[in-house]
Order: sequence, then structure tokens, then C-alpha cells
Amino acid sequence: MMKAEELRSLQAPLKQKYKDAPDAAVLTLRASGDLDSDALVCKVDTGRALVEAGLHPATGGPGNLACSGDMLLEALVACAGVTLKAVATALELPVSGGRVLAEGDLDFRGTLGVAKDAPVGFREVRLRFELEGDLDEEQKATLIKLTERYCVIYQTLKAPPAVSAVIA
Repeated sequence: MMKAEELRSLQAPLKQKYKDAPDAAVLTLRASGDLDSDALVCKVDTGRALVEAGLHPATGGPGNLACSGDMLLEALVACAGVTLKAVATALELPVSGGRVLAEGDLDFRGTLGVAKDAPVGFREVRLRFELEGDLDEEQKATLIKLTERYCVIYQTLKAPPAVSAVIA
């Protein structure tokens, strides 16, 4: 298990580099997927595995493919979990385990074009932590506050950036 001192020693040179050269901290992350020629599938290379994403069963999908909505929630869980563990490690808070859960409400009438007043996308997303460890209420509040502040996916969902789409 990583200790606070190890985490600080790993991050200290990066923090200094980014203070000295702010442009060095700006990276462009990329993702790509290949469109299947025969099926309603987009094959996304995660760098660890190939994920085949398709329609959710509520929109006519077969149910055996990854759903992008689920993947968004999974990304939130992963980011929030790693962020919470890093914060707990840095502050030496006793988080010995637990679970991170995310759920979101979708009205599929929107994405299917059935009702113009139905939103396309999540109406609400909820994130919950079930933590193990001897934490008091103040420590829990600190963990939540700092996890919210530093979790990339959480902040992106909370304050969406400008997004554009083009055909090349």
C-alpha cells in the first residue's frame, strides 16, 4: 500500500514542473473507436482491452455489448475511486477499503426521438461511497470535498467543457 510520503515524492517533481512551466501540464488525451461495417458496434481500444460498444437494450440493443452510458458511469467510479484513495493517502486518513457506486437516470424517449421534451442524456447522476475505515464525520466531509474538487470526470460532468463534432 502506498504511503503519503511515497505519493508526495512521486508527485512533487511533477507539481514543480507544472508550476515552472504551466503549458507542460496541458495534455490532450485521446480515445478512438472503429465502426463495425456489419453491426451497430463501435470498437473502442481502451489501451488495456478492446471494448465493443453498442445500443443499450432500451434502444434496441442486444444487451451483450457495452453501453456508452454505463461506460461514462464506470469512468466516474474509476476516477472518483482513485481520487478518493489518493486524497486519503495524502492526508493519511484510514480508508481500508469500500465501494464506489454511480447511478444515473436516463429517459430513453429523448435518444430515440420519441418526445422532444425528453432530454437526451442523463437527467441526474449520483455518486456514493461506502467506505471502510475508522473515519469521523469531519474526515468523511474532507474526503468528499477534495474528491469532488480533484476528480476529473466529476468536474467535467459538473461543469461541462465546450464540445464539438466534425466529420473529417
